[in-house]
Amino acid sequence: MSADLAIRTRRAAFNRALAEANLAAIGPLLAADVILITGTDSAVISGRKAQLAAWKREFAAPSRTIYIRTPDTVVASSVEPIALEHGHWQGAVAGTVVASGAYSAKWRATAGAWVLEAEIYLTLA
Repeated sequence: MSADLAIRTRRAAFNRALAEANLAAIGPLLAADVILITGTDSAVISGRKAQLAAWKREFAAPSRTIYIRTPDTVVASSVEPIALEHGHWQGAVAGTVVASGAYSAKWRATAGAWVLEAEIYLTLA
């Protein structure tokens, strides 16, 4: 499977996990030392454990936001097992979009699977 298809498949799995509030499905998609920089306040969430804790809090919210990330491009390195995904995202509460923007994500192939090493989000609306 090409890096492009593999990463798009992993992103779709992450989107499903977010929609279903499935923490167990998110963990294997993240490198142990993954970094996420949020879109609005540029908060840094460092490490798989911290990110899972953040998603757990998000899933517990009474009217939680469901995020969808849609890749526009995936560029794989020809010299290292890494790739960069660029795309757009949106967050919706009860089907109404409340925020959206752009993102970039760095992936690494390890032990036969692509995992997220870093994500940065930009809120545009």
